[in-house]
Amino acid sequence: MTEGKNLKKEARVLRGNGLSYNEIAKKVGISKSTAKYWCNDIELKPEDRKRLYTKQIRLLSKGSKSSHDRRQVQIKILREKAKNEIKLPISSEAFMLFGAALYWAEGNKVSDFTITNSDPLLIKFMCNWFRKIFGVTKDSFKAHLNIYSGQKDLEIKKFWSDITEIPIKNFGKSFIKPVSKNYKKNSLYYGTIKVRVARGTDYRHRVFGWIDAILKNTGAHVENVERKWYKLKDNYTRV
Repeated sequence: MTEGKNLKKEARVLRGNGLSYNEIAKKVGISKSTAKYWCNDIELKPEDRKRLYTKQIRLLSKGSKSSHDRRQVQIKILREKAKNEIKLPISSEAFMLFGAALYWAEGNKVSDFTITNSDPLLIKFMCNWFRKIFGVTKDSFKAHLNIYSGQKDLEIKKFWSDITEIPIKNFGKSFIKPVSKNYKKNSLYYGTIKVRVARGTDYRHRVFGWIDAILKNTGAHVENVERKWYKLKDNYTRV
């Protein structure tokens, strides 16, 4: 344990001195992912960011094994630069609206207060959002899984329980998808989870009130266009 702490301390010192995760991994003798996990919260000095960015550009100019490899390096650089455009921690209002936008995209629009997805990171964020924005307690969460017949229901429930911190007793009966010709082995290994907040209908209306406020001008334009082209709907109903 002491050795691990010393390695972590060494890695953090090196990151503070402006080394890349690859450079830290080689010097300390750890994986790049571990270096990133230990040091991700350390903000680089502008001159160090510039040096690492220039180094990535030089690697690009030397060429890679394939266009795919070059593109992956480009994407990595773009994402690293974009990460530096976000100042953490974000404000409470930004957090509230980020979750509202995700709910607008992925949540139930017409009933309950429910979000369904297969991405553990998105589901974890939204559960935290439900708790922090609306004060939802663990007993108010209900969950259901959508899985394939070859998957182990209880194990996947345990996985999602660990992710969401929703007790397994709050999980309802899973929907088992029948195997079809389009079934892909290992596809959506963790299945799809639907998280519902009990008695959350008023929360849903509040969320869409926030969205209405942000889209006030945009919504007015869309309504005008829809009225102009209402005949399309009329024609469709006559077919």
